[in-house]
Amino acid sequence: MHCPSCDSVGSRVVDSRGTPGEDAIRRRRECDTCGHRFTTYERVDLPNIFVIKKNGERELFERDKFLAGIHVALHRRPVAAAAIDEFVRTVETRIGSAREVQSHELGEMIMTFLRGVDHIGFVRFASVYREFKDIGALLREVASLVEQGEPK
Repeated sequence: MHCPSCDSVGSRVVDSRGTPGEDAIRRRRECDTCGHRFTTYERVDLPNIFVIKKNGERELFERDKFLAGIHVALHRRPVAAAAIDEFVRTVETRIGSAREVQSHELGEMIMTFLRGVDHIGFVRFASVYREFKDIGALLREVASLVEQGEPK
């Protein structure tokens, strides 16, 4: 493990503990050369899962990219990080046995999650994901949210 401060490869583990969702191990390390302390995370390496895009292109599923899309939609919104992490773990479990997943399936999973936790985040994500062509389409989506009521 390279030290982020001096780029030395020698470090020792000072502390280890599970993350709140128990899906990773958090390790606190100390560099043997400069003494800098830093944190690393150890996760189970999932088999390669390919996402099939709208244009037919295939790319590897990236947890961080999936999570980033959710974080952009929920930027400065009152949604607990634990709820987001739990959702991502659920998605990883659901697609873990598959070798391929359609991008629209992932998008719909995110839309369902956001509809249930934060309507503003839902509209933010939907406006990009559904590529609304006019304001009427956006207004119809917002009207359906108003009918549904606030998420619990």
